[in-house]
Amino acid sequence: MNWNRMLPFAMALGLLVGGCGTTVVNPVTGQTERTTMDESAELTEGKKAHAEVLKEYGVYRDARLQAYVNEVGQKLAKQSHRANIPWTFTVLDSAEINAFALPGGYVYVTRGILAYMENEADMAGVIGHEIGHVTARHGAQRATRQQTAGLGVLAATVLGAVLESKVGVSGGTEMFGQMAQGMAAGYVAKYSREQELQADTLGAEYLARSQYDPRHMIDVIRVLKLQEAFAIDEARAAGQPAPERDSWLSSHPSNDQRLQSISQNAAKYQGTYASDGGQRFMQVIHGMRFGETPEQGLTRGQNFYHPAMGITMAAPAGWRIQNEPEALTFASPQGDAALRVLAVPPNAGNTHDDIIRNALQPSEGTTTRGHINGFTATHFVGARKGSNGQPQTLEATLVTGPKQNTFVMLYLAVNPAARQLAMPGMTATEKSFRAMNAADQQLARPWVVHLVPFPRGGFAELARQSAVPEKRLQLLNGTYGRSDPPVGQMVKVVKAE
Repeated sequence: MNWNRMLPFAMALGLLVGGCGTTVVNPVTGQTERTTMDESAELTEGKKAHAEVLKEYGVYRDARLQAYVNEVGQKLAKQSHRANIPWTFTVLDSAEINAFALPGGYVYVTRGILAYMENEADMAGVIGHEIGHVTARHGAQRATRQQTAGLGVLAATVLGAVLESKVGVSGGTEMFGQMAQGMAAGYVAKYSREQELQADTLGAEYLARSQYDPRHMIDVIRVLKLQEAFAIDEARAAGQPAPERDSWLSSHPSNDQRLQSISQNAAKYQGTYASDGGQRFMQVIHGMRFGETPEQGLTRGQNFYHPAMGITMAAPAGWRIQNEPEALTFASPQGDAALRVLAVPPNAGNTHDDIIRNALQPSEGTTTRGHINGFTATHFVGARKGSNGQPQTLEATLVTGPKQNTFVMLYLAVNPAARQLAMPGMTATEKSFRAMNAADQQLARPWVVHLVPFPRGGFAELARQSAVPEKRLQLLNGTYGRSDPPVGQMVKVVKAE
């Protein structure tokens, strides 16, 4: 992702809101509840946190798409239990399949999740669910819980909304973001099962009030289920262990449970609803960026390109590339070792020795000077004191690449045996670091969503004109594991820009 945008949330951790709290009436339930965040505080803290979210993700620069999402969001918000507050709807420039909300009426959808929606009503289901979190004051309730743990309201708001899907990030991140990540992992509570199901119920209600068929909430959950099935199948095909189901939402209801609940709830609504807005939706997302961007770095098969920084690296066969906001990770096939690459912030030091001392903070070790494809490099092997006070093995390589950007490559493993087994792969990945050339620039063109008529040759034929394979196209069009759409129907493909 965008390594120039280091997590800004550490500075927010000191912004504490004191007081013993007050009582408010929940707009959805009508019940009185104690809170450290009344409506005025929601608006104030939400506005502050909104700025932090935009710094972390960035706004997707497409005025037409932003206006469209805002139009649909405002229509739903007017039918909600809190039509009185100002609402802000934003499309984030992220490939993540994600949507979330902040107290005070701030709702976000990523372009990543929009790519997998089939029509306006499906998108409205996602937005309606997030509106439900705000109207039921779920974020304010979470902030109130965190206040008792000594975490500020703003910190709880931002970390809870943005980092709850990233609490699994560990290892090298501690070197540059230990404070923010520690707070996220240790204190930020996820929405409870009851809150998620309540948001689903409210989303269906707001759909019906806005003349969308509430059964589209079912389609939204099915999209999540298809993502789960696809991830499992891909892992098995690569000979890798299946990802843990709902591992990042372990306290949430499973998608099976959500599907059953929302199906029962949607059946309660009877009526005639307007068009699902499929044609309009498809026209608006035509030309939308898909996947990573040059500013974030691009994964193409086993290769990674970062045009903005002018570098490329390659993963060995069977290894996985994980492109995250704060780091690039090359993970072993077993998932028990990795080479984690981070951009070194300018204030970390002027020399490799300065950076090792200031950023890695070793207790002992030795350095070896060298070069990687013409760039000055320093390899360090030693130890540092861990959070438990015990020494931890520390091995890293620093390299100063094009444009004088310096990177640190951390050798990470769960135990010595895993490190030894993965060492050839980590070494090969390190040695692949080089400057991009003209051929690389062509391979690193960003991808966009295009609309084409579904051909007689099916997805196999469609894949020949797409940048992503057949199964991904099926997932993108909601037909993975299901029957093909009719010939001639407009479907999504992915092409190089």
